[in-house]
Amino acid sequence: MSRVTAHPTLTADEIFEEVIVAPRRAFPVLPDTRVIERPGWLQIVTPSIKTGGLNEVIYSALPDDEAEAIIDATLAQYRELGLKFRWNAGPGSAPADLGTRLLRCGLVESWGRGMARTIDDTIVADAAIAVDAVDATNVDVFSRVMAEGWDTEVTAIAALNRALVAAPGVRTESRQRMFIASCDREPAATASYVALPRSAYLVGGVVLPRFRGRGLYRALVNARLVDARARGLVLATSHAREATSAPILERLGFTTVCRFPLYFG
Repeated sequence: MSRVTAHPTLTADEIFEEVIVAPRRAFPVLPDTRVIERPGWLQIVTPSIKTGGLNEVIYSALPDDEAEAIIDATLAQYRELGLKFRWNAGPGSAPADLGTRLLRCGLVESWGRGMARTIDDTIVADAAIAVDAVDATNVDVFSRVMAEGWDTEVTAIAALNRALVAAPGVRTESRQRMFIASCDREPAATASYVALPRSAYLVGGVVLPRFRGRGLYRALVNARLVDARARGLVLATSHAREATSAPILERLGFTTVCRFPLYFG
């Protein structure tokens, strides 16, 4: 934790803001994505993505006497559309027993970590692994590998990625940068980050199962840190799964700022 909390330009509270609050608006938008926002609530619904992604309750601070009805209506909305979704119950969520209520409704709990690392140096990566930034020439390959890795449909993902490549920075609050790594000249892993004003929010790192254990994940983390540092960003953050990517990021110099539950339906 000391590497992060001792950052020369950001206080501990500012780091927490970058890890938890700033990424709430880091999501990309498909043509059919609906953003539902009101005080204490931020949600996205994307009917074209059936198997996960862009369907999430990102933030919910619900009055205790209204929570049950809001939960029921939200779950019904996703289920009627046949969508897999998740409910982020991170810091600031309410009521205090939100997780218990979601479990009673049949959602499955998983734990994540909000993690951060100062971008003051890079990570030693295998020079034999080729990592390329994604542009119009390789975006379709990137989308295919990404869809295979996350076991989701490629059509909507490819349309989104083409739009991001064609018009980077079109959303004023974020800019997404995408990378693809190859092993023995075969596309094998993908990752992205969203360039926020002060931090790089690392997302979407996935390695195809047959290529795991060869340093591809590490190489993609390094590529994103190098790119973010060149853009003047001072902090890298990520929301990492407790049982999968969090231990890897910890070995790569990231520290845990907080833990929080996610609920999947």
